[in-house]
Formats: sequence, C-alpha cells, structure tokens
Amino acid sequence: MRAREPDHSDVIERAGVRIAYEVHGDGNMPTVLLAPTWSIVHSRIWKAQVPYLARSFRVITLDGRGNGRSDRPGGGHAYLDGEYADDIIAVMDATGTDRATLVALSMGAMWSVIVAARHPERVDGLFLIGPATGLDIPSPRREQMAWLAEVEAPEGWAKFSRNHWLSGGYDDFLQFFFSQMFSEPHSTKQIEDCIEWGKETAPETLVATVEGTARSAAVETEIEKRCSQVQCPVTVVHGSDDRIRPHAEGERLAALTGGSLLTVEGGGHGIPARDPVLTNRLIKRFVERTAPSESAPSSAWTRAPNRPKRVLYISSPIGLGHARRDLAITNALRRHHPDVQIDWLAQQPVTAMLDAAGERVHPGSAWLASESAHIDDECAEHDLHAFQAIRRMDEILVNNFMVFHDIVEAEHFDLVVGDEAWDVDYFLHENPELKRFAFAWMTDFVGWLPMPDGGKAEATLTADYNAEMIEQRARHRRLRDRSIFVGDPGDVVPDTFGPGLPGIRDWTEREFDFSGYITGFDPTDLGDRGALRDELGYRPDERICIVTVGGTGVGESLLRRILDAVPTVRRSLPDLSFVVVAGPRIDPDRLPQPEGTTIHPFVPQLHRHLAACDIAVVQGGLTTCMELTANRRPFIYVPLRNHFEQNFHVRHRLANYGAGRCLAYDELDPATLTTAIDEELDRVLDYRPVATDGASRAAGLLADLL
Repeated sequence: MRAREPDHSDVIERAGVRIAYEVHGDGNMPTVLLAPTWSIVHSRIWKAQVPYLARSFRVITLDGRGNGRSDRPGGGHAYLDGEYADDIIAVMDATGTDRATLVALSMGAMWSVIVAARHPERVDGLFLIGPATGLDIPSPRREQMAWLAEVEAPEGWAKFSRNHWLSGGYDDFLQFFFSQMFSEPHSTKQIEDCIEWGKETAPETLVATVEGTARSAAVETEIEKRCSQVQCPVTVVHGSDDRIRPHAEGERLAALTGGSLLTVEGGGHGIPARDPVLTNRLIKRFVERTAPSESAPSSAWTRAPNRPKRVLYISSPIGLGHARRDLAITNALRRHHPDVQIDWLAQQPVTAMLDAAGERVHPGSAWLASESAHIDDECAEHDLHAFQAIRRMDEILVNNFMVFHDIVEAEHFDLVVGDEAWDVDYFLHENPELKRFAFAWMTDFVGWLPMPDGGKAEATLTADYNAEMIEQRARHRRLRDRSIFVGDPGDVVPDTFGPGLPGIRDWTEREFDFSGYITGFDPTDLGDRGALRDELGYRPDERICIVTVGGTGVGESLLRRILDAVPTVRRSLPDLSFVVVAGPRIDPDRLPQPEGTTIHPFVPQLHRHLAACDIAVVQGGLTTCMELTANRRPFIYVPLRNHFEQNFHVRHRLANYGAGRCLAYDELDPATLTTAIDEELDRVLDYRPVATDGASRAAGLLADLL
C-alpha cells in the first residue's frame, strides 16, 4: 500500500515514446518535479519524499524512459541525455507547469542541469543529490569497470559489463550495484526495493541506456559551459561514502553552478531512501527559499511562564488494545498533573475510541497514512507476516514521522509518549538533533523474531533489525527519557536477538522500566458476575461464547471458520450461544449467521462482555487474551499464521500466566473446536493474577518527566 496515491496520473507521447507521470497535491502551490534517474529504477525511488512534499507543494514524478510505466525504446540513440531533458519539459508542458524546482538523484542531476541551462525561465532551483554528471572526476572504486570486456567470473565493478548483463549476470549485477549504492549498514530494505525495481526493466534496455550515455558524453568544457548557464539557486547534497559517484564530483558541480554543497558524512549514494527525514527537510527548506508560496502561514509564540504542560500521545492503530491502556494511563497521569493538556496523534480505529472518551485528537492526525489499512492489505487467510508487513510499511512510517515532525516543530510539547510508535522511535534515533522534548517509549514486546518458514534469510533479516535497534540505543542512551515495558520481566521471551547478540530478556531488563500489564480496567470494579450478565442481557440458563478478532480486517477468515463450525458445536452443547464481534473493519452483513449466533459490528467496553462470558474464542492478540486472563475466563486463542508476535511473544506471556488454550488455524475444524470448547468449559482455572495497578505505575513514570 502506498502512503499517498496520486491525484492525477497519465502518459504523454514524445517522439514516439510514451512517458508516464503522476501529479500529487494542489496546483496553486509551488511545483516540485522529482526528476527521473538512471532507468535501473523508476519514480518509486522517491516514495519517501512524495507524501511529505505534497502536503506543502504540488509534486510531479515521471518514470524515466526504460522503466516503470514508460516505454522501453531500443537503441542507445533513444537514451541520450537530451532525450531525458526533453521528457522533463514535455511533462511540465502536459501538466501546465510554467515553473518548477527540479530535484534529482544521480544521473537525473545532469538532465536537470540541461533543462535549467536551456530553459532558465522555467526552473526555480536545482536540488541535486549524489550527482552523476560526466565531469572528468577520477573514481578509484570503479577502476575495474570494463564495459566491453568479457570476463568469465567478474568481481566488483567488473560486473558493470555488457557481456555480463546479457549472458545471465543481470541479477548478480543488480545485487552488487545496489549494495554499493547503499553503503550504510542495515540497508536491507532499500537494497531489496531497488533490486525489484531493477528487474522491471530488461538487461538489453539498460545496455541501451549506457550506450546512450556514452554517445552523449560531452567533453569537460561543454559540461562546464552548461553549468555556467544555470541561473537559478543550486544545492548539491553528496555522501562522503558514495561508492557510485565520488564526492569530488558533487564538490565540482557545486562550484561550477555557484551552488552550495552539503556533505552527508558516512552517507552513500541513495540518500533519499536511506536518510529520508534529512532529505525531506532539506528539500522543503530549499523550495520555500527558492519558490516561496504567496500566502505565508501565521504563527504565534507563548512565553514559557504562560505555557500549560502539554503532552503529545501517540497510540498505535494496529489493534484497539493500545488505545484502551493509553486512556487508562492518561487518566492516571491527570491525577498527578490535573492541568496537563493532552493531544493525541492517532488514526482510525483509535480515533473513534478517543472521540467517545472526549479526548482531543490533534488535527494533524488527518495527514497520517493508515497503518491499519496497510495491515489489511498484507493479510491472507488468517495469515499476516507481521515482520515483513512492517518492513513493507516503510513509506507509511516515513510519512507519519514527518507529520509528527511538523507538529512538534510548530508547537511546544513537554512530553511525547509513543506507544509502539515505531516511526517516531526509529527516526528520532536516526535524527537525534530533532528531539526537543522529553520522550517516553512504550511497548509490550521486544525483539523481532523469525518465523520458521522464513529460513536462514528471515533469521538474518530479523537479527539485522535487532542489531540496528541495539546500536541505536547504545549510541543515544538519553534519547528516550523512559523506556516502559508493559508487563513484567517474566513476560519477556527468553530468546536471543540473533547470533552474537544479547539475550532479549537480559537486555530488556537493563534498558526498560516495567509497569506490569495494563488492562485499562480493574476486574473487581465489574462487581458480581451474575449481576453483570443480567445487565448485559444474558440469561441465567444460557452459556455464552464470545468470538472476537480485534480491530483489523485480518480476522474475517477466523470468524467464518468458527461460524461454519457453530452448528456442530451446538449439537454437542445446545445451551451455548455465540456472540460474535466483527470489529470496526469487517462488515457483519457479509458473514453467515447460523442459528444461536448474534453478530455485532462493534461492542463498546468489550471487556465487560468478556468478563460475563462462559468461554471465548479469539485471535492471538495480546489485549483480548490478557483481558480474559484478568477476568479469569476460559478461552481458546488462534494465532495468525506467520505473525511472530502472536506466535512467540504473546504465547510465551500467556504460558507465563498459565492462561488460554492455543489452537492452530489449520487444525480448527468443527470437531476439534467442539472438543476444545467442551474441555475448556470444564477446566479448573489457576491463572496467575494480572496486575491492576499497571496504568498508575506507568503514569508515575511519565509524571516525573513533566
């Protein structure tokens, strides 16, 4: 799922070649054109920039000829530098764009310079990243490159070879090239993306682009002449560890155009993807300077003695359990600081719960891209590969961090609380200079764990993600003012983060404070169970089975399988009635409704029904399972396939409490479900008690930061 879909997309045809483009944002704002780069990738290379920039500017992207939705003409003559430059002008014409700021990466820098030299009246500024311009700059790392050589088993830059690409070595070259493009550690996702985009063109096409570059290669004096014709402001950004184009090339280009140079120390060639927050902030600042908007926003500043205590609370939208516990924490926090003002940065379905509770949702929340919708898109039949789903949510996380960044830059907050706000925690560690508030991080699990079916490759990836997190924490010890684990030390899995990495429980005990689990309610406040059942409309002579699958759409398959089994279960247990809660993202009208079943789209205060039921069948989410544990009710839980948190972290915690019965989805047939329900109804429960003061303990840890 994309973080933002285009407002308009189309193709133009120029000289017999179709060029695809997209337009995002308001046509009344200054235009930013994100130029194509080498045809080894297409315009999705800008996926981390488009959603953010489109909130302030009109943004145009185009797929360079040779990849994406654009044509792949044959022959090097179709890929001359001037052809790409003319494509940019043609797209500007087609979109009614008189002027634009051109932002370019690598070879796109040369084409953007050509446009600015030929059409100075149409370019407000050039923002050029890792430029590849053809300037005569030595590149020691690429000395092995021999385009026409025939090497039997090429190594290193010898893989940049026509023969190697056309004789079955193209995928090998892609792996090598992008490992050089992203020289920074922990760049697995960026490399993976670019390899997939590289496969969207053919080696024959990429050969033609190289031959086109060779045909149009200008001598150094002609390139310098073009640079001298650039009249607009220029900023060049270049990584000190760029292994594709030497840093000296960026220095030279900045000097020739009279522009400024920003060096990213330790940065590689793919800065927009690897350091998206920095890139987005730099581009926005540059455009605001070179193409200011006609209407500047008004602002205000409040003197420190007149400022109320303010908290920005970020509650994860993936499951409603976060919102329930976060509301309990904020209610307890207000007892410490009655005058505190709490703003919530949240999205559906959490916002519905916050609205019902009378909480203030920050208006900036409207700019958040939907994480829940992404999770729904990722799921199959009772199957959600949670680790890979979060990896593929990268552009959504960048977008949502930039929303957060703009809010805290424009407004003062004393404290930011992130309940599994992965974007905020990660990008603050990557950009620690942006922290200007106390920051508390909360989570109920620590450590990415591989699923067995993922084999060695997934084990390597999860270990890499864990290693990056451990390194971030060691490097920036004081970035988090509090790290709160929602649970107790025994709830942490006893696994390791990966080969050569520490044990998860030992590391977590050193790094976190423990609040105990937070249910958001005290079971003793529910009163007599018989009176509660009567209040909720359950008859004394019926037994109630609650079926619920949480706040996302991934649980529909489980609901259908249980509903299909209801007739078989009721033949053995005729006094058992089923109350099914579909949740906010599943349409109950699409579900079958066998006799003895009532289906609800949403049930406020579901924990009260869970306390009143005789048994429950649920998905493997932590919140519902722990509510049932706290209420001391028998339950069966069915973890999502490939969901590492439900299969490892949640299952370990429930075993620690002696609670619940785990069934695999693949084994969930009517007979198995009937037997399991019958046995659990008769089970003598000996669950370990669940803490009732978790919210107060967490609030106490936060109150000190105010």
